Amino acid sequence: MNKCFLALLAAASLLPAQTLEKHDREFGMSALHASRKLFLDSVAGLSPAQWAFKASPTSWSIAECAEHIALSEEMIFQLATKKILESPATPEKAAEVKGKEELILQKITDRSHKAQAPEMLKPSGRFKTPAEAVAFFKKLRDEHIAYLNTTQDPLRVHFMPSAFGQQDAYQWIIYMSGHTERHTLQILEVKASPDYPKS
Repeated sequence: MNKCFLALLAAASLLPAQTLEKHDREFGMSALHASRKLFLDSVAGLSPAQWAFKASPTSWSIAECAEHIALSEEMIFQLATKKILESPATPEKAAEVKGKEELILQKITDRSHKAQAPEMLKPSGRFKTPAEAVAFFKKLRDEHIAYLNTTQDPLRVHFMPSAFGQQDAYQWIIYMSGHTERHTLQILEVKASPDYPKS
């Protein structure tokens, strides 16, 4: 084997991976599909009274939870696939976040820990009906599922920290899915209120 070929092999081994491994792609697709179904099931067949009901003056209605989910879907995905991917690749951080996906999902769906939404993601009455919120969310989520299924972007070598420490761009997409599940659980809490309208 000539020295030139060996040098090329050595150089290639130092390059960051350009595609997701099959396991990562399948794990991400599964998470996105599962949280999609949970959310859509939670807002199916709601009456106007159920959509607008608040368990207390300071709590969010289902309408507000759904708006937050939909707006966050757009913002987090743009963060992962634009801002983070445009940052310099730092493959040396990969070991720091290896295998962190399940931890992210576990922590973000823990409703015992409360958090304040950033101002741009606070609900403002954008969607008047469940159908409007569902259409907005479904369009985005289906695009995001298609992206993850086919992308060749180097999601594993670009990083940005969250409340859970460093995350690569792929893990931010996992975070997005977990965020949907977190606030779908909030919708289910609204439905469990003793005063939630029967119809």
